Amino acid sequence: MNGRLATGLSQISHDPNSLDDGGFWAVTTTFEGGFTAARFDHVVEANFPASSWQKIDGTWESSLDQEKYIAYVQHIQQLIGQGWVYQVNACREISIESNVENLRGLFSEILKNNPAPWASYLEIPGLNIASASPELFLKRTGNRIRTSPIKGTAPVGTIDFGFKDRAENVMIVDLMRNDLGQICKSGSVTVPRLLATENHPGLVHLVSDIEGELQDEISWAQIIELLTPPGSISGAPKSSAVSVIRENEKARGPYCGALGWVQGDKCELSVAIRIFYKNDKLRFGTGAGITWASEPAAEWEETQLKARKLISISGGEL
Repeated sequence: MNGRLATGLSQISHDPNSLDDGGFWAVTTTFEGGFTAARFDHVVEANFPASSWQKIDGTWESSLDQEKYIAYVQHIQQLIGQGWVYQVNACREISIESNVENLRGLFSEILKNNPAPWASYLEIPGLNIASASPELFLKRTGNRIRTSPIKGTAPVGTIDFGFKDRAENVMIVDLMRNDLGQICKSGSVTVPRLLATENHPGLVHLVSDIEGELQDEISWAQIIELLTPPGSISGAPKSSAVSVIRENEKARGPYCGALGWVQGDKCELSVAIRIFYKNDKLRFGTGAGITWASEPAAEWEETQLKARKLISISGGEL
């Protein structure tokens, strides 16, 4: 995780209060609210140990095909028209049969061919994640915190984003300002960067920063409870968007949760997008933010765009 190689697994906890002990914990949450933290006793600055990867053969299956995904988008727009919600991040999962033992080789290929600012690898009993996340969920240094939501995705070479993407980004900035306001001192939440463009492998993203100063004596459990799931991959208002997602999607699991590390009063947690994770199958999630101005077919294509580069690395056909 960002140059930190952690080994010597000594404890697994599902209680966020465990983070208050000051040790180094790798953290993963599910979109649905599950929490897992793994304490490691040996942490060094080192490169990820390279491993080989045999590309997968076969075709990835989608939880929603193009027709059903477009219908989902149109349903969200109907709810927007009724005033029930303003924006929803609509996702689908693709999966493929795989007998790979672990994802070390795949993560090695991700680091070479799709370097991402918040790339992370986690391998503990019962859970294996290889992430190429471009999005910062929460960075903490002492009592200062920052979140950097992404809203707006376009092919490489895009210079200017349209009204839909810019309006959506501002909407999520407002949501995250409200979320941070629950855990930060009054008047300390600011937006030092708004609607900036960032180049990523195969994509251009629209990104903003929201910062604040934490309230005194706030615990990690309170921070996690009040901020998750991340606003950028749920929607606005968050409670209404989460309700829509739960009614229309299968459980997302670690996809769209948080992934990273916590140690004392420091953390780097990414939004767990562009992740592969392995259980009975190899799984990958992809989605798009839906607003009243969305073009349903274009939103489907955005989900394809986000998946295409990483699936070309893993192998298999979309």
